[in-house]
Amino acid sequence: MIRNSFIILPRIGRTREAGIWKQGITDWQGFRDTKKIKGMSRSHKSRHDRFLSTAAECLHSSNTEFFTYYLPRIESWRLYNLFKDEAVYLDIETSFDGDITVVGMYDSTDTKTMIKGINLDAKNLKQYLQRFKLIMTFNGSSFDLPILNKYYPGCIPRMPHMDLMHCCRRIGLTGGLKKIEKKLGIARDEEVEHVVGSQAPLLWRHYKATGDEHYLRLLVKYNDEDVINLKPLAEHAYGRLSQELRQNYLNPQAKKG
Repeated sequence: MIRNSFIILPRIGRTREAGIWKQGITDWQGFRDTKKIKGMSRSHKSRHDRFLSTAAECLHSSNTEFFTYYLPRIESWRLYNLFKDEAVYLDIETSFDGDITVVGMYDSTDTKTMIKGINLDAKNLKQYLQRFKLIMTFNGSSFDLPILNKYYPGCIPRMPHMDLMHCCRRIGLTGGLKKIEKKLGIARDEEVEHVVGSQAPLLWRHYKATGDEHYLRLLVKYNDEDVINLKPLAEHAYGRLSQELRQNYLNPQAKKG
C-alpha cells in the first residue's frame, strides 16, 4: 500500500490524498506520469514528483528510516506488506517497580529473549534490533517503547513502528491483546493460556525471591506467546485496512459491483 500513498507528500493529508485517488491517480508512477493534477500548481507537482522519486529509491534500497519522517505514525501499516519479512515483533515485561525484566522479540521464525541480569543490556538490544526494518507492538507507543527508551536510551534504531492496538481499533477490534486474540481464534499454549499481564510481575517476583527457574520459564513462555501472536494479528489488521482502502478509494467500482 505504500506505493499508493500520497500522504507522505508535504502538506498532503488524508483528505487531499483521497482527492488525488478520486482523480484516478492511485500510485506514485501514475502521479508522476500525470501532467496536471486538479488543485495542484505546476511547481508543487514538480516538487512532489522529485519527492516520490526519492521515496521510490528509498523503498528499493530498503531505507525505511526515510518514512519515519514523512509517513504519519498511524499510517505505518502501509509499509507492512513490503517489509513484513524484515519486521520484529516486540513486547516487554516489567516488575512491580517498573523495571524492565524481559524483552521478547520475534522475527517470524525464532524468538529472542533478553532477561534482566542475564543478557539484557543496551548494546545487545540495539545490535539485535538493527537487523530489522519495521517494529511491531501492541500498545507499544504508550508502553513498551517509551519504557525501553527510558531505561536504555538510544537502543531502538529509527524505523517505522506499527502499533497494532491502534490498527485494531480502526477495524473495530477493541480491548486488550488477549481479548482480541480470542475474537480472532488465535490460540495460546495451554501452559500459559490463563496467565494475564498483571501476573507477569508476580512471576518475576517469585523467581527473584526463590531462585526457582520454573517461574522465569513461565514468564518467558508467556512473553513468547505475546510476540508470536502479534504476527497473525498484524496479517489480519493489514488485510482489513488495505481492503477497506482499496474498496473505498482505490477501486470503488469493485465495491459497487
